[in-house]
Parts: sequence; structure tokens; C-alpha cells
Amino acid sequence: MIQAHNPKSVWSQACGHLKIKLSPAVYNTWIISNPLTKIESNNDVFLCTITSPTAFHSINIKKNLSSQIKESIELAIGKKINLAFEVGSPSKQNREKTTNNKASREVKKTTTETGENSSLFSQQVLSISQEQQQKFQAQKAGLRKDYSFESFAVSSTNEMAHAAAIAVSRQPGSAYNPLFLYGGVGVGKTHLMHAIGNNIINNSPQSKIIYTTSETFTNEIVSAIQTKKALHFKHKYRSTDVLLIDDIQFIAGKNTVQEEFFHTFNSLIGRSAQIILTSDRPPHEISLLEDRLRSRFEAGLMIDIQQPTFELRTAILLTKAKAHNIFIPMELAQFIASKVESARKIEGVVKSIKSEVELKKAVMNQELVKKLISGEINHGEHERLRVRPQEVIKTVSDHFHIKQITIKGKSRVKSIVRARHVAMFLMKSKLKMSYTEIGRCFSGRDHTTSMHAVGKIKKNINNDDQLRQDISAISVSLNSLSR
Repeated sequence: MIQAHNPKSVWSQACGHLKIKLSPAVYNTWIISNPLTKIESNNDVFLCTITSPTAFHSINIKKNLSSQIKESIELAIGKKINLAFEVGSPSKQNREKTTNNKASREVKKTTTETGENSSLFSQQVLSISQEQQQKFQAQKAGLRKDYSFESFAVSSTNEMAHAAAIAVSRQPGSAYNPLFLYGGVGVGKTHLMHAIGNNIINNSPQSKIIYTTSETFTNEIVSAIQTKKALHFKHKYRSTDVLLIDDIQFIAGKNTVQEEFFHTFNSLIGRSAQIILTSDRPPHEISLLEDRLRSRFEAGLMIDIQQPTFELRTAILLTKAKAHNIFIPMELAQFIASKVESARKIEGVVKSIKSEVELKKAVMNQELVKKLISGEINHGEHERLRVRPQEVIKTVSDHFHIKQITIKGKSRVKSIVRARHVAMFLMKSKLKMSYTEIGRCFSGRDHTTSMHAVGKIKKNINNDDQLRQDISAISVSLNSLSR
């Protein structure tokens, strides 16, 4: 083969076409760092070689941009070409291959678009490169790699949410936007959100993804205002391809935060960027949420994820155990599932079992499991929240959409009594107040009334799914206030 054209001159002309055809982000990321380095001709057949710094870059431009690059180079040369891709340093193409570097020998093999030559790089090198890049991207986005669709147990309580999440991960920005997942603590909302992000990265590693919580989002706004970096904050969130925000209900009542998120939301939807939100309740039940935000949340797909059934809890436990490389017999798994209702607590039990068995050499039996379950169920009950009784009443009032004065009053309407009893129960369990102190907060009722209310909630909480979800949602709000 002989040299036919100057690669730098041809590439400069080709880049002029590519800069018009591609977005600035794609051009700057994938074109500038992967130049045309060789043009060779044999019997009027041109072979143009694109050189990339890593195998990851090479496989991605070959997969996603080869047709655009080929067309642009053909316009510059004026003839049809074949493209080849190789990995190396663009400024040192004539350098001898390093003899003591097996990985270098593997990746510096050339292939044409027709696939007639040897592979671009070995399957092992490609696999390692992709895995490392995906892990880096997930960490950068704030995602947990162990939260995947494969590790998510599905049943009738969450199958619709699971199906919607998969659809969104395959076609972000077009299938269900925004996606709004809501439900109590430990039902799998966060797991699904992370799974969506991880799947998008696996399918399209160049996608820009941000996972955050509403608390972090709020703190970043405050910091941006204080440091006069509002433009940087706006650019960060409005230029992303996928935005995932956990516990969005906590932006309610924060006017500046809602104002900024409103404009961020509009900007992302206008660009067909995907938005996924989670909450402990549906938009219409989020008190102090601006109507314009509520209407936008409700314009997408809203899915209620119910508390996991006994069968699903068992499946979740076995899945978690497998992920932690520990075998739990079916009878013990079912025993745990019958006692622990939150998927989050189930994971805590599995970790505790693993610790006891591997570190303390304990025997895995029902006695050990009972001990660990008791500790997991009671975990946190001795921690006193740093909130005032009035804040408990207000949070309960907001949740049930009942005026505070009504809850504290004498009404015997069933729905109001239920809310009052929940507030008394939370004051006892979360604030460690005496029954007498609780009674005083409710129009001076005596301690026996408070005892009756708390006892009734304790009796019903294990059998009433809705009551359990209400208390779980209110507890999340109180925990946020206590931080």
C-alpha cells in the first residue's frame, strides 16, 4: 500500500462536516480524541484508520459513529472508503509494538467495517474495558452497581413498576417521562431507580446521568447561592441526559428549591432528557407542593409500589443472601420473611447472619435468626428523634389532610380518631414521651386515653397494610426533620 492523502488535511475537512452533524458534547467527546491517522490506497481502494486512546473509545465510535465518520471522510476525499479502527497513541503510530505487554499486543489489531480482518481487540480486553468504564460511570453518577434488574425480586406488588423501569432504561426520554414511583419505606423504589441508571450506562456508557436525593439537591442550591455559583449548578442539572431524584416529597414547602426544580424539570423535558422521581406518596398527597410541579409530575407515569407480600419477601431474602454469598435454608428464609416486612430490614438481617456465621463462627439456626431478627426489628426504637410534639402533629395532619386543630380536638369521626391515634403512637415510639405528656398535647386528655391509642395502633399495625404504610411514610418525614 502507498500513502495517498494527508491524514491531517483530510481529517480537518471531515471534522468540519462532523461538527455540523453532531452535538457539541458528542463531537468534543468522541471525535476530537479519536482522529484519522492513516490513509492507505491499493488499487484505488482507500483504507482510513481511526486511532483511539483506549479500547472503550474505539468500540463505541465503531458502534455508534462509524457511518457518520465514513460519510464525512468520503466527502473530504471524494471517493468511497473502508474504515479501520485501532487502539494506540495517535502521535506515535510508527512506534514498534511493545513486546512485553500482552494487553497492548491484543488491542492493537486492526479490523475493517466488513470484518474481513482480525478482531479489533480480544474479547477479554473488551470485556474488562467495558466493565471498568461502566463501573466508573456508575460511581460518577452516584449509583450502586449491586442495584440491578437481575437482583430485583418481582411479584404482583411491584411488577408494573419493574416493567416500566425496564422500558425507561431501554428508551430513556421517550418511554414514560417523567416516571414517578411512590410507596412506603423498603418497597424497592430506590433499587429500581438505580437499576434504571445502571442499565442505561450498560447500553449507552456515554450517557450523562445524575442520581441524587432531594436533600442533596437542596443543599447544592443553598451552596450555589452562597458561593455565587448558580450558573454552574444550573448547567450541571440541566445538561444531564438522565436525572434521578429520591424522596422528591422533601422539596415541598421550600420555595426556592421548588422554583429551581421547576425550571430544571422544564429544561430537561424540553430536551427529551429522562426524569425519574421517587416519593413516599403520590403527588396529590404531597402537602405544600406547588401546583405547577404537581401537574408536571402527574403528567407522566405514576406507579404505586405496595409493601412486599410474604412470597416476595422470601424471594428478596434469598436473592440478597445469594448476592452476599451465603446460603440460607428455605425454612429459615420463610421464617425471617414472616417476621420482617421491610426489604431494607431483610437486607440488614442477611448481613447480620453473614457476620455472625463468618466472623463469629455461629451456627445458622432458628435460635440465631430469632436473636438477629429481634435486634433488627427493634433497631432504632431506642433512638429519640429530635423533633417537637407539634411537628409530629403537623406531619400527621399533612399526611391525612386534616387540620391540626381537628386532630387535637374532640371529634370522634373514625378517620380523625385514626390520625389522632397515629400521632400519639409516634410521640410514644419516636419521641419517648410519657402517656401524660402525650395526653396534654391533645386538649388535655388523661394518660389512659393515650395508653389506649398507642395500644390500639400496636395491635393493628401488623395486620393493617395501609396503617403500616401510613406510619412508615410519616416516619420518613419525621426522620428528615430530625436531621
